[in-house]
Amino acid sequence: MVNPLRVFMLSSLIAITTSCAPSNEHEKHQQFDTVIINGTVFSGNPDDNGQTLDIGIKDERIVFIGDLGNTSYKTEKTIDASGHIVSPGFIDPHTHALGDLQNTDTSINVNYLTQGVTTVFVGNDGGGPVDTEAVMADVKAKSPGTNVAFFIGHGKVRSHVVGDDARAPSTDELKRMRELVHASMEAGAVGLSSGLFYDPGSFSETAEVIALAEEIAPYGGVYDTHLRDESAYNIGLIASVEEAIEIGRQSGAKVHLAHIKALGTVVWGQSADIIKIVEAAHSEGLKVTADQYPWRASGTRISNALVPIWAKDGGNDAMIARLADPTLADRLKQDMEEALKIRGGPDALLVVDSPLEDIKGKTLREIAEERKLTFVDAAKEIIIAGNARVASFNMNDDDIRAFMAQPWVMTSSDGTNGHPRKYASFPRKYTQYIKDNQNHAPVMDLGRFIHQSSGLTAETFSLCDRGYIREGYIADITIFDPDRYADKADFYNATLLSEGVTDLLVNGVQMIEAGRLTGNRSGQVLKRDNCNFKKP
Repeated sequence: MVNPLRVFMLSSLIAITTSCAPSNEHEKHQQFDTVIINGTVFSGNPDDNGQTLDIGIKDERIVFIGDLGNTSYKTEKTIDASGHIVSPGFIDPHTHALGDLQNTDTSINVNYLTQGVTTVFVGNDGGGPVDTEAVMADVKAKSPGTNVAFFIGHGKVRSHVVGDDARAPSTDELKRMRELVHASMEAGAVGLSSGLFYDPGSFSETAEVIALAEEIAPYGGVYDTHLRDESAYNIGLIASVEEAIEIGRQSGAKVHLAHIKALGTVVWGQSADIIKIVEAAHSEGLKVTADQYPWRASGTRISNALVPIWAKDGGNDAMIARLADPTLADRLKQDMEEALKIRGGPDALLVVDSPLEDIKGKTLREIAEERKLTFVDAAKEIIIAGNARVASFNMNDDDIRAFMAQPWVMTSSDGTNGHPRKYASFPRKYTQYIKDNQNHAPVMDLGRFIHQSSGLTAETFSLCDRGYIREGYIADITIFDPDRYADKADFYNATLLSEGVTDLLVNGVQMIEAGRLTGNRSGQVLKRDNCNFKKP
């Protein structure tokens, strides 16, 4: 008797099902490159509870899902996933991995592979390269370990055309900016990113961003934004969310809220208001999503955290000159003290990376006391001497959980040097918010966690044939031990690799085998054209 789980029709490309009976032709002489047997397979659908199924892979694609137990087949490699979870490879829509990917020594992206991530996005927060096509070629030449998708960055485009001054672009400059965004979409970028909290993006008016977002809308592109304010620095968190949605409404582009959060006690609890705003946009027919990293501490440069935007007009050199200008000391003191209050005070800012080795692992309070300086003067000294990356402990777990529970919020890392999120975000979400333990109630079940880490992201950004375990789909697959999958990095040991991913395939090639890196590099640069968008 033929087991009804053995075969699924390739043309359907639907979720895993047990209702399809195999044909005799499909049964005979099956040849695979790799088979995965005995694992608990989660398809990537949000309501999936997992099934014990076998998977056959040929020429980078999944060609069989079912029961191979009574089937005649040949394979070059067998992975026994008994007792393990077999999942679509995780997709991280917000990383800062471009520098690593352009370095042959680090382009394997081991910190993401060991989290179970098979695809990363780069160019976030307005920092995407202006010459997207050339940078794509460079990354491809470095043989990446993960797949890579690109944003074109509003901040980089603005700086390239307008410079770092706090002014609006001229008509000709805006036309040139639009041309650069258009060219990047033609090259295969998935959308436009902005960092409206950071200079020079913060110098732009909403209308400027709408004009650039209009260039991505005909391609199905996504407007991905670091909000103008995640706290109470300028227009406020709620107004910033409303601005992002208005950009989508007027441009026609899909909107994605990067690393969604309520930063600082002054906005704790506003997650409920934001959720209502996004749901209202959905009711209007707008497409709005978000990503989130599962940490109470954000990460940024101390200059971004404390220096007011007016002091950054003209770029870094102009900012340094203002910090050293005694005639501006009183004004800077007032504004920086207010920013420090928003951030939670000097104990909430921990230096995690800096050219000044003696301040790493210390809070701003500890540094100021050692130097016998005020908190503001200590911060100014650090910035003038080369700046520093800080972990800023200023989020509330209730807001984190409220955002995480939304079906439109996906998992991300926002990985930056010195912060453990670069090495441990996906397993941390699993251990802290999904897996049963005595410390908390799970926010969601395993199936939804996997969906928010794979299928939801693939659908949002139109990654064709990825994000799900389905016949005909690319074999980006993560296999992990549910008892051992865990984060190891922390704020004092930020580069410890995560554990528990036993096997991982990228485009059908095994990158991790029995818990060890194989040395293969099978990542691809994923372009918008791969998803068969109709060009405008």
